[in-house]
Amino acid sequence: MSNQKFDIVVLGSGPGGYVAAIRAAQLGFKTAVIERENLGGICLNWGCIPTKALLRSAEVFHNMKHAADYGLVAGQLGFDLDKVVARSRGIAAQLSGGIKHLMKKNKITVLEGEGALVSPGKLSVEKDGKKTIVEANDIILATGARAKELPHLKADGNLVWTYRHALVPNVMPKKLLVIGSGAIGIEFASFYNELGADVTVVEMMDRVMPVEDEEISAFALKSFKSQGLNIKLNASVTKLDKKKDSVVCTVEAKGGKAEQIEVDRVIIAIGIDGNVENIGLEANKIKVDRGHVVADEWGHTGVKGVHAIGDLTGPPWLAHKASHEGVILVEKIARDKGNKEIKDLHPIDKGNIPGCTYCRPQVASVGMTEKAAKEKGFKVKVGKFPFIGNGKAIALGETEGMVKTVFDAKTGELLGAHMVGAEVTEMIQGYTVARTLETTEAELMHTVFPHPTLSEMMHESVLDAYGKVIHM
Repeated sequence: MSNQKFDIVVLGSGPGGYVAAIRAAQLGFKTAVIERENLGGICLNWGCIPTKALLRSAEVFHNMKHAADYGLVAGQLGFDLDKVVARSRGIAAQLSGGIKHLMKKNKITVLEGEGALVSPGKLSVEKDGKKTIVEANDIILATGARAKELPHLKADGNLVWTYRHALVPNVMPKKLLVIGSGAIGIEFASFYNELGADVTVVEMMDRVMPVEDEEISAFALKSFKSQGLNIKLNASVTKLDKKKDSVVCTVEAKGGKAEQIEVDRVIIAIGIDGNVENIGLEANKIKVDRGHVVADEWGHTGVKGVHAIGDLTGPPWLAHKASHEGVILVEKIARDKGNKEIKDLHPIDKGNIPGCTYCRPQVASVGMTEKAAKEKGFKVKVGKFPFIGNGKAIALGETEGMVKTVFDAKTGELLGAHMVGAEVTEMIQGYTVARTLETTEAELMHTVFPHPTLSEMMHESVLDAYGKVIHM
C-alpha cells in the first residue's frame, strides 16, 4: 500500500469530474482523478456522444429515403447496423482519448481503479488487488448515475436492455418496446424506428416527454405517431415474460385494462439512480436521499472537505449542468482559500439550464413552461411561430416545428422558451443567454437576427407575444 497527496482529488471522470479537475489544475491545485472505467464517464462513452452518433446515422438514412424530395436519386438504400454501431463506438473512443490528452496537458494525475472515501481527506483506490491511499484537502465526488431498474423490470443485456445495451445491440429488433418517453427513451425509439423497427413506447404519464411544455409535448406526439411510433400513454409495464428470443410485455392502462405485447427486445428508460454504493458515504455520514447525495448550492455535503456534483446529486441529469457545477465548486474552493482573482461567483441557476432531446423532430427548452409560470402566479404573454413560416426551414425541407416563448406580462422577463423542430438544440442557447443576461422582450425585439436562418423564428416568436409578428 502506497500513499499519495494532492490538493484536490476527483472521484469520477465524467463531464462533471474531468472539467472540475481541469479547472482545479488551472487554478494551481495539485489534482488527481480516480476512474474505474473510461475517461469521460457515461456521457462520452455510453451516453450523450455515442447516442448522437447513432442518431446522426439515422438522420442521414432518413434524408436518403427522401432524396427525391430534393431532386436527387438514391438507389439500393440500406444500412449495416454493425458499421453504424462501430462508428458510434469509434467516436466515443476518440473523445475518451481526448480527455486523456487533456489530463496530461494539465498535469492531472489519473488513478485507475475503484475509489472510495475512507475519511474526510482520504480515499482508497483499488485495482487488481492492490490498494493505494490518496490524501487531499478537498475531495469531489462525481461518480454519476446509472439506469434505474425496478424489481419487475430488470435488464439482462440480451432481451431486456438499458441504454448501454441499446448502444451496442446484439440484433436489429423487428419489434421493440421502450419503457419511458423521457429524453433517453424517445431518442432510442426514434433511432430504431428510423431503421425500420416496429416501436411501441409506454409512458405512465398522460403525455410524452413529461418535463416539456404541454403544447410542445402534444406537437411531438403528433409527429411521432405520423412516423409510425405506437405511443401508449397513462400506461405501465407490469410484467416481462422472457421467451427464447422474445419478450411478452404486460401493459396495463390506468383503469386496469391490460394487454400483452410480444416484442424482440425491450429498452428500459424509466430514469436514473446515483452511483452512491460502495464509495464510503455511509461510513462518513454523508446524507443520501432517494438515491442521490445531498449537497448544497455550492456542492458541499456538510462533511468538511467533501463535495459532490453532477448526476450523483440529482436532477436535472445533464452533462452541461455537471460541468458547470464542477467549475463553480472548484472556484469556490479557491476563493475560500484566498484566491482574490475569483470574482462574481454565484451558484448555478437551474432555471437557466437548457434541456435538449435529439429525436426527430428535436426538442429543446429553457426556463418555465407556460403552465408552470401561471401556477407561480405570473400573468403571461405567449408568442409562437411555426417552422412553415420560415424561409430557411422551407428551403431545408424541414417545415415541421414551432418556437414558443413565455414572458412576464408585467416586466417583460423571458420566463421560458420551448422549441420543437430541426436544429432547435442548437438554437436554444440564444434564449439561454438571454435569460442569463436577464434580457427583456425589448432587447430581444431590437436584436437583429440573420436572414435566412432558422433563428429568425426566435425573433418572430417574441414579436408574436406582443402582437407584432411579421411573417404570420
